[in-house]
Amino acid sequence: MIKSSLPPILHSDIGIDNIELRLLVAADLEYFNGHFPEQAVLPGVTQLDWAVRLGCEHFGYSEAVANLEVLKFQQLILPGQEVTLSISNNAAKAKLTFAYSDGDNRYASGRIAFDTSPLVNQPSDVNNNGASQC
Repeated sequence: MIKSSLPPILHSDIGIDNIELRLLVAADLEYFNGHFPEQAVLPGVTQLDWAVRLGCEHFGYSEAVANLEVLKFQQLILPGQEVTLSISNNAAKAKLTFAYSDGDNRYASGRIAFDTSPLVNQPSDVNNNGASQC
């Protein structure tokens, strides 16, 4: 996962199993550089990174994404726009559902499944000079 700088949160509505965050997609974000020369567009990978990081921060997941489901990018998010990021938590399945919208305009949506299996201590491989390899 990339580590984008998070956007300014203008307003938040926080529930038990859901959050709504009003975000400012500032025109000077580095992610607009070269994406694309004719019309700057917020990259989908940045949108996904924000949803993962903000969802994990609120609902307490690690950022170990196991799978992405029904990922859709319907409309372009442009520099200077305000959008609402809605995230719902399904704790029983360790999944977050997210959507970027503004009124009736829907920009992107998807489901993020997290790896919740505990880390298991496994012996690491050792090369000839004794250093471990990942």
